[in-house]
Amino acid sequence: MVPNAYYLVLSAILFSIGMAAFLVKRNIITIFMSIELMLNAVNLTFVAFAHQWHQVSGQIFVFFVMVVAAAEAAVGLAIIIALFRTRATLNVDQVDLMKL
Repeated sequence: MVPNAYYLVLSAILFSIGMAAFLVKRNIITIFMSIELMLNAVNLTFVAFAHQWHQVSGQIFVFFVMVVAAAEAAVGLAIIIALFRTRATLNVDQVDLMKL
């Protein structure tokens, strides 16, 4: 049986990688992927605590987070495609929404 601390350390590492990529990268797609990585780290934490306490509520929260992440992916990718078609770049520094 794997201790709960291992899952929490893995979750913290995944969240840290996602946060570092979010702060460092300038590509919209990479930023989008780092947000998804952070959401998956939170999901791992929910599942680890749900397993430790023998509760189903953590897994229900994971289900809702996955639904929100799927909706975010659909809307976010549509916005990214629209930005790329109008600006011809995915660099965050070059995208200015106030100017056409």
